[in-house]
Amino acid sequence: MDFTFTEEQQAAAEAARGVFAGVAPDAVPSPALTPGAVADTFDRPLWHRLADADLLSLLLAQEYGGAGLDAVALCLVLRESAKVLARVPLLESCAAAAAVQAYGGPELKAGLLARAGRGEAVLTVGAHGRTGHDPAELAVTARQDGPGWVLDGVQTTVPWVYDADLVVVPARTAADLTVLALVPRGAEGVSLAEQFSTSGERLGELRLESVRLAARDVIDAEGAWEWLRELLATGTCALALGLGERVLGMTSEYASKREQFGHPIATFQAVAVQCADRYIDLRAMEATLWQAAWRIASGAPGALPASGDVAVAKIWASEGVRRIVQSAQHLHGGFGADVDYPLHRYHAWAKHLELALGPAAAHEEALGDLLAAHPLA
Repeated sequence: MDFTFTEEQQAAAEAARGVFAGVAPDAVPSPALTPGAVADTFDRPLWHRLADADLLSLLLAQEYGGAGLDAVALCLVLRESAKVLARVPLLESCAAAAAVQAYGGPELKAGLLARAGRGEAVLTVGAHGRTGHDPAELAVTARQDGPGWVLDGVQTTVPWVYDADLVVVPARTAADLTVLALVPRGAEGVSLAEQFSTSGERLGELRLESVRLAARDVIDAEGAWEWLRELLATGTCALALGLGERVLGMTSEYASKREQFGHPIATFQAVAVQCADRYIDLRAMEATLWQAAWRIASGAPGALPASGDVAVAKIWASEGVRRIVQSAQHLHGGFGADVDYPLHRYHAWAKHLELALGPAAAHEEALGDLLAAHPLA
């Protein structure tokens, strides 16, 4: 496998490293000490810097002010953002805008994409359904009413929903088709209830009661939701990889300096073996991530649909990032639980990423269904 990145992809990653260089992972109160949200909104100054560096428009075509890059470039930027626990809706907004570009109508694209690329319009996605276990598209119903649509239902744990201008909501029609509805947060019939992530970020339960939308704000193209869901899951894997790399680096640095019995603990076989095992996890997370991102970006055929590669990547991301932070806590000892040290924050974010868009078990089940439907020769 050749995972060599193009010059444009490498330039995006380099620009991201520059933007995230000054971001402190402990810039907000510790989630361990905060009963509610750690902050009222996301990191707005960082959001503006990302917009100024053209990192919010990576996936958009030049006609909308974008760079015309692909899912691999986005994942490279997300990887860097997770190393500093960047508190911005980078994945959700970029993925939603990319879905609008790929499947939306001309009027919707003209009115939204350039604004999203400049960071003026913030988008998020309701992708967890009613319980987090059932398919998200089954949690909301959509029916046509004259020239428009009417939506009813509930989406839980919607990230950044209190800050978003538009929420992309998958919904099921009576004809058993899935549409994507772009719901303004302040639309009539929309209500929010606070929920909180393990990372301390404010999520929201989105309730839709007879919410009316114009036809231009509903994407009914076949495959739109599946494509968006796969991009979101792959982006979550990129976040897990970046977080895992930073945590393993912190652990390696600590183990090389912490001494017991007159020697650095990194020289002890038990410590070295644990670190080596976690390094293997990282490499597996990386290989499966780029395979999934490449399938989405290229549309190349394979033995299984691209969703199979996404499922494999999410299985490794969920299990791998959990093992990495657990080993890091163990090898740091009591120091790892110190709320004045940032490791506990990475642990909290890792738990959120592990469960986001389904834990490993859910994707193992999906992969099993794909294998049953597409027997390998």
